[in-house]
Amino acid sequence: MTSPLPAPVPCVGVVCLRGDQVLLIRRGRPPKQGEWSLPGGRIEPGERAVDAALRELLEETGVEAEITGLLDVVDGVFPEAGRHYVLIDYAARWLSGEPVAGDDALEARFVALEEVETLVAWDETRRVIRMAAAARRG
Repeated sequence: MTSPLPAPVPCVGVVCLRGDQVLLIRRGRPPKQGEWSLPGGRIEPGERAVDAALRELLEETGVEAEITGLLDVVDGVFPEAGRHYVLIDYAARWLSGEPVAGDDALEARFVALEEVETLVAWDETRRVIRMAAAARRG
């Protein structure tokens, strides 16, 4: 099978919860530039996925967290941007730091979980946030 897209790129995303809030970033780069999303990014060569998740969280937001579990693995296929990502999404519990946009994030902030449905455009992001919130409630 031939595809106009390059090989998938392994990436991580972090659903960082603090009480009834989730940490979001507004993306500074394609794909989905300008949209609210989860902190995350590419896994560096030789880096464990869980370490990449914590590194990206700190780089993009200045927040430190503890990974509490694996949520899902999501294919992010974006033909308009010529990209295909395999996103490994983790749940995390906030430990310290207030969000400050860094790296490729335009904004970073905690938002109330009930705001996610209207603020976040991509249905897969909304779905994994719901999964993390449900897992936390037990």
